[in-house]
Amino acid sequence: MEFQSFLGFDRAVFEWIERTFFDRGISAVLTPVMAFITHLGDSGIFWIALAICLVIFKKTRKYGLILTVGLAFMLLLNDIILKPLIARPRPFDIAQWKDWFVYPEIISRPSGFSFPSGHTSCSFASATALTATKKKSVYILAFALAALIGFSRIYLHVHYCTDVLFGAVAGVIYGLAAICAVALITRLVSKYASKKA
Repeated sequence: MEFQSFLGFDRAVFEWIERTFFDRGISAVLTPVMAFITHLGDSGIFWIALAICLVIFKKTRKYGLILTVGLAFMLLLNDIILKPLIARPRPFDIAQWKDWFVYPEIISRPSGFSFPSGHTSCSFASATALTATKKKSVYILAFALAALIGFSRIYLHVHYCTDVLFGAVAGVIYGLAAICAVALITRLVSKYASKKA
């Protein structure tokens, strides 16, 4: 996939971050915060832990299953299929941008390809899955965290803005697919159980 047409936009976003946060000295406080937020998305650990907690309790088990299916879709389609297929290098692997990598002592350089952002896809898939709870406070907080994790990836220069934007869209699709899949499976199981009875 050719990304040359997006590089101007991606670079403009990086330059805006430099002007807004680094040139004004805000980064001294903000960078550790962004590192903490980005680590919440490492390997989907926060969302996996949440899914486990939801599955444990009968009242929330359905939502835990939806979240688990959304994460499985994300792993298969995003990380196993799309990333190797598209094979976009990370920003710090582009020669003219190598010096832009922020604070390597705070966050180690991630391995693998850049597009789409796995942290972002995972987070938006999870937030979308949580809309099944129909509790606005729950999914609004989830989407807010997903957006912060996505922004942290750009801020720390480990992803391009377009990686994150596409990752968010893909994540929403994975989450919606999970809701539909679990609803379909639930209907089929109920139908089979009623026939057997």
